[in-house]
Amino acid sequence: MKKKILIIDDEVNIGLLLSKFLIRNGFEVSNAITGTSAMEIMTNETFDLVLCDYRLDDTDGREILIKIKENYPTTGVIIITGYSDIKLAVELIKLGAYDYITKPLYPDEILNTINKALETQRALNENKGSGKKNSAESESDYVNYTEYIDGKSEVSGTLLKQIQLIAPTSYSIILTGKSGTGKECVAKTIHLNSLRRDKPFVAMDCGSLTKELAGSEFFGHEKGSFTGALYTKIGHFEQANGGTLFLDEIGNLSYEIQATLLRTVQERKVKRIGSTKEIDLDVRIIVATNENLSENILKGTFREDLYHRFNEFSIHIPSLKKRGNDILIFADKFLAVANQELNKNIRGFSEGVKSCFLNYGWPGNVRELKNVIRRVALLTDGNEIQVDVLPLELSNFAKEYDHEKVLSQMKIKTSDKPKNLRNAAQEAEYDTILNALKEVNFNKTKAAKALKIDRKTLYNKIKAIKLDMDDNSENE
Repeated sequence: MKKKILIIDDEVNIGLLLSKFLIRNGFEVSNAITGTSAMEIMTNETFDLVLCDYRLDDTDGREILIKIKENYPTTGVIIITGYSDIKLAVELIKLGAYDYITKPLYPDEILNTINKALETQRALNENKGSGKKNSAESESDYVNYTEYIDGKSEVSGTLLKQIQLIAPTSYSIILTGKSGTGKECVAKTIHLNSLRRDKPFVAMDCGSLTKELAGSEFFGHEKGSFTGALYTKIGHFEQANGGTLFLDEIGNLSYEIQATLLRTVQERKVKRIGSTKEIDLDVRIIVATNENLSENILKGTFREDLYHRFNEFSIHIPSLKKRGNDILIFADKFLAVANQELNKNIRGFSEGVKSCFLNYGWPGNVRELKNVIRRVALLTDGNEIQVDVLPLELSNFAKEYDHEKVLSQMKIKTSDKPKNLRNAAQEAEYDTILNALKEVNFNKTKAAKALKIDRKTLYNKIKAIKLDMDDNSENE
């Protein structure tokens, strides 16, 4: 039985061309040029899939999507538009769209996306009917990957703009940033917004790669090509052919492996170990590192020629503590997912928790925040997450954070003291203690170690600061 597709597009010529193409490929097609006429058609006919242009004369694709998902949940929806916007794409997929494709339309891409959408919708409908839960029912991978990106801060906006700029190209990219900032998520988002989106995305951790395994992992091997080669293996380059290869922690590769990798990147050909056949490669390469590769080049641990092969474009992913109120946006997103996983209805965070989140240093970045939210959601019985369910490192921080306020208040009070050597030395000591505590999220043991004093001495100094502040208050 032919699958039925409804095309909604106010550009009549585009609608007719698309209709003819789909009819030639075995689909039954109807056309509408407005949102109103489309909804009227759908009251009388059942469709397997809707292709809807985002901008219509009487409405937009978002409103049509919402109506279809409310009234015809078994119908898949693909949105078509003339421009690419990651934030819009994320919103539409959250609302239930299968995918979001941009003009100009490529026949092979459209057909492939339609077939995948129909298959996904079929699986969802079957599982809903049987009461089973399918992985496709959870949030789309597209949404999950952007959870590390989609914020309102200036640095998040810059990151989004860079992704929008580079995604449609085939440039090689270096992603830099500390561990846990979401480098692989950024790489996946770039892939999903490129012309390679329907091809493989293959991720490879170079940090755990040994010299002996490197050739086999990168290039594959033939059965019997060396001792222990009991079967033919396809390497990561070949697996990613046509798509994107993501190489994480690229700075950990040995110099010898880098030389082998350079040859493959330059020639765009790969040969399995034990084979004489060369395989042509069409692979976009995205690499990531938490190291400074420029410094590694100067040290002689990273090849400069390989660096320039990768560095056609670079993106720095900011640490979580530099994203300001985005921390609370991310926390809300992770809480929504945790609620779904745990079948809970936790509404939010106490003011104490919010303050802690905004001021804590987050050494593990977004990955740490995500794990914290999952844990505290599990431990929370009420409607609001409280400080007492926070992990030890955060609860200690919440208790100790008042020291910054104490020290800051003391600093203000002592600033009006007569400027003499004793007071200047006292102020300098207070500043040093405050900065040390801030650096380690007010962990006294770590602060004492950094200051090269014992913990008891640090406690006594903090106590003296409090007494001094009280004395100043009495004298005023």
